[in-house]
Amino acid sequence: MKRPQVPVELLMRRAPQAAEFLRQFANSNRLILLCHIAGGECSVGEIQDALGIKQPGLSQQLKELRQAELVKTRRQGTQIYYSIADQRVEAMMGLLYDMFCDDQALTLSGNDVDAVSEEDA
Repeated sequence: MKRPQVPVELLMRRAPQAAEFLRQFANSNRLILLCHIAGGECSVGEIQDALGIKQPGLSQQLKELRQAELVKTRRQGTQIYYSIADQRVEAMMGLLYDMFCDDQALTLSGNDVDAVSEEDA
């Protein structure tokens, strides 16, 4: 798909912002967190149980996502709930799902990392 030509000055101004946004997705733990949270609001305990990420590492990654304003929190009693705060994250997660998690896309691309070849069996 061909996109309209963007003035170089605009590209130069926006590139650092885009790079910082994409940096949040470059860490596999943050990416897994965003994938899980994109599925719906969840508490820290639910995230920890579902993903098996230990508390110190989980807190560090959630803090970075909060500071980048990609996720937001809601407190209910002693529980803290996380949800996606930025529509760009929703769009990116949809794109990443289509590219890497959707069974049909994996079959078409030939990149199904879960498939076992006859040599491996």
